[in-house]
Amino acid sequence: MAEPDAPLADLRIALFSGNYNYVRDGANQALNRLVGYLLRQGAQVRVYSPVVAEPAFPPTGDLVGVPSLAFPGRGEYRVPLFLSPRVRADLKAFAPNVVHIASPDFVAHRAVTWARARRLPVLASVHTRFETYFRYYNMAWLEPAVEALLRRLYRRCDALVAPSESMAQVLRDQRMNYDISIWSRGVDRELFNPGLRSMEWRRSLGIGDQELVVGFHSRLVMEKGLDVFSDTIDELKRRGIVHRTLIVGDGPARDWLEARLPHAVFAGFMAGTDLGKAVASMDVLFFPSTTETFGNVTLEAMACNLPVVAAAATGSESLVADNRSGRLIPPGAITQFADALAAYLADAELRAAHGAAGERRAHDFSWDRINQAVADTYVRLIRQKAQRR
Repeated sequence: MAEPDAPLADLRIALFSGNYNYVRDGANQALNRLVGYLLRQGAQVRVYSPVVAEPAFPPTGDLVGVPSLAFPGRGEYRVPLFLSPRVRADLKAFAPNVVHIASPDFVAHRAVTWARARRLPVLASVHTRFETYFRYYNMAWLEPAVEALLRRLYRRCDALVAPSESMAQVLRDQRMNYDISIWSRGVDRELFNPGLRSMEWRRSLGIGDQELVVGFHSRLVMEKGLDVFSDTIDELKRRGIVHRTLIVGDGPARDWLEARLPHAVFAGFMAGTDLGKAVASMDVLFFPSTTETFGNVTLEAMACNLPVVAAAATGSESLVADNRSGRLIPPGAITQFADALAAYLADAELRAAHGAAGERRAHDFSWDRINQAVADTYVRLIRQKAQRR
């Protein structure tokens, strides 16, 4: 818990994010939950992020727009450009005592410089493995340069928080910072639980009651491992393993995936209890992404009593117990992914046992306890900075 001489009500946090609410994803939903928790504890928070006319959801707390441009080739995302005079004036008036950056963009670099000039502590939260994205766009040669740029930014921060121990270890190995702790993720058990399973909903999509469903839910972008997913589904078909493929989500790669898997059921974007119902109505989750730092998708499926077949990569490695609540397969190993899925599709007792183990594990993830860890880190950094003066 926070130190008694530095109550959370004394916190004034300037939070910088490249995407706070204009496109819905796990990272910005975690940030909004954090801000909501901090506000309930009496802290003051000011969020600086690009804004659009029609965001995906209303922002939690006060949001100040920063100048931005649409990302080339991915127009749904915005690139924050600089701290304008208006934003700098707002920062000065707000007078934060800690700065939090949540994405490694141009504005984050400027925010760190602004904070260091004023001897304010800076916390960076790491939400995705940006350096790995280039592998999915035939630009893997850029990865070392991007990693070096990330290191330059993160080494100028006072501390980092990562969503899983596996991701924290990657950051340590990359020498990103020497002060790295865990800001995990929680799961809303009212939205994600096995009681939401609906045969009626499955029937509405043309899925029979006796059919077994291999499910996927995430934003449909190539960096989520869609190529591996589709190749594995093809392998199951080649083996004659009967199943239905259910894909929940939307995104720029949807057309590609629909053409690649013409017999799959595409449910589209879903949220709230509708998403919980969709996940609970699967029989096994298949999530081969290697870019996750935590794996919200994995945890949500576990909370719904599903076994998970995932890539042995950051995020999933901290959630899935191999051969107990799911399978962790080497990234890109199509044959092994297919073997794991085939085993679950053939054995109802195995599905039930591993699904139950995953649901028990999901009980460990309480949002308030998790967000308090970030608040404690703010307080610690403020105290440490004061002691050095």
